[in-house]
Amino acid sequence: MEAERYGVSTPLDEGPFFHGTIADLSVGEFLTAGHPSNYRSKVVMNHIYFTALIDGAGLAAEIAAELAKDDPTPRVYAVEPTGAFENDPNVTDKKFPGNPTRSYRSSSPLRIVGEITEWTRLTPAQLQTWRERLSVLLSSERGEIIN
Repeated sequence: MEAERYGVSTPLDEGPFFHGTIADLSVGEFLTAGHPSNYRSKVVMNHIYFTALIDGAGLAAEIAAELAKDDPTPRVYAVEPTGAFENDPNVTDKKFPGNPTRSYRSSSPLRIVGEITEWTRLTPAQLQTWRERLSVLLSSERGEIIN
């Protein structure tokens, strides 16, 4: 396949897709690349990330809220890619063989098609575990982002 020739994996999903964030958006708006990473604020992202798992998007939203100031609301949106996308190389085959997280990225915008209000929320104990993981990750180079 042409994508594999250039080291890009072929996506396995057709959707539906979801994106977790702290941004307050409306149906019809677009999520775009070119913003700082939630995890490494000095890194401007070349891609917008999304998943086919609602709870995966919920986790991303809660982590974004955890790392932000002013106690923002985590949000999950149903999204539609407007262009080509690929498996997320930050997790696919680097951390999880194949793509069990069903995570993807695109340099093209994602259109918001709805807001999801129910997902499995993290418990206080799980949030504390993530705080500890993020503290270690952000204080080392282990959290390198393949951009």
